[in-house]
Amino acid sequence: MSIEAKPGQEMFLKAFEDPVAVARYAEGPRRFVPGLEALHRMTGLLLAEGTPEDAKILVPGAGGGSELKALAEAQPGWSFVGVDPAGEMLRLAARALGPLMERTQLIQGYIDDAPDGPFDAATCLLTLHFLDVPERTRTVREIHRRLRPGAPFVTAHASFPQGPEKRDVWLDRYAAYPVAMGADPVEVNRARGAVAASLNSFTPEQDEAILRDGGFSNIDLFYAAFTWRGWVAHA
Repeated sequence: MSIEAKPGQEMFLKAFEDPVAVARYAEGPRRFVPGLEALHRMTGLLLAEGTPEDAKILVPGAGGGSELKALAEAQPGWSFVGVDPAGEMLRLAARALGPLMERTQLIQGYIDDAPDGPFDAATCLLTLHFLDVPERTRTVREIHRRLRPGAPFVTAHASFPQGPEKRDVWLDRYAAYPVAMGADPVEVNRARGAVAASLNSFTPEQDEAILRDGGFSNIDLFYAAFTWRGWVAHA
């Protein structure tokens, strides 16, 4: 199945379809995102608040499968629909899930390709920073439309000060962490350059406004780690 990249996403989709790059993907987020395992654990706890034991969870940006695996292991009664435009990343997710695939449906595509639901909760981790403001707002609205009233939504992505005196400082901190975790400084600096040039990074205040514009309320920041922020909100 071939998925056409949306405007501005061609470079990232190409990278996520590269089998060599995808094979190394699992170690990348652990080095670049402080407390990634804790983020997954907190996500599960937040989604579980008021969510039934047999909840159906929507997971846009599910490629790789790390959050799917963490959530499925923590909640044996939950089922999942994961959506991602990169087929190679979905194949990696299926391998990571193994027998947990019995409770998981993986769909290659974008949020528009997800079932209408209604879902009991949703999560979107390390994904929305690939989208510009109009597409990010539209995606958030489409997630909201697929949720039951009051359902929790957890999102986490790059979000940090964007002023000329602050942006480079935070990008340097973004790069310093994986180097401290043992990553190759040359590769890290290359990643820093790509993030600086290509990711759609906004301030935390802008990101909260996008969640509100997408229809969510009761928005709470629960995770902050260098250039990363995470929120829980409700439909």
